[in-house]
Amino acid sequence: MVTAGTFQKLPHWNTPERRDFLLEALFTLSAEFGWQLQAWAVLPNHYHFVAKSPEDASTLRKFLSKLHMTTAKQLNAWDGMPGRKVWYQYWDSCITFERSYLARLNYVHHNPAHHGVTEDARDYRWCSARWFAENSPAAWREKVENCKTDRLEVADDF
Repeated sequence: MVTAGTFQKLPHWNTPERRDFLLEALFTLSAEFGWQLQAWAVLPNHYHFVAKSPEDASTLRKFLSKLHMTTAKQLNAWDGMPGRKVWYQYWDSCITFERSYLARLNYVHHNPAHHGVTEDARDYRWCSARWFAENSPAAWREKVENCKTDRLEVADDF
């Protein structure tokens, strides 16, 4: 699982077009580096994703560096602010227990509702909740959605 936040928690990704760009970059670069996205949420000042790593998980750093460089350059071009610091840092964790994995999937799918951006995360197009609801077998969906997230320790004070 990866969480990344903007510098000073500024809402740089505050328009649909900007969130579309960031999400498309996430999809494109995760595929380029062999990371299989399982859940994602892009909000104005941070994002989360859960992904299955490629055999060489050390590519995560290069993947995120390219994602942050690419998106920061475009954002700064749009705003006429070359060189501005956009991203603060990221946190990652390797999930090794099934319950932890299920809880993090559930957490990320519903993160926009957690932050009050929307009442139902399935209505927020920059997260995986709707995709998950429409594409997952009912038994798997129920298993994930019934997994509690209240004991998770996720950097998410945005």
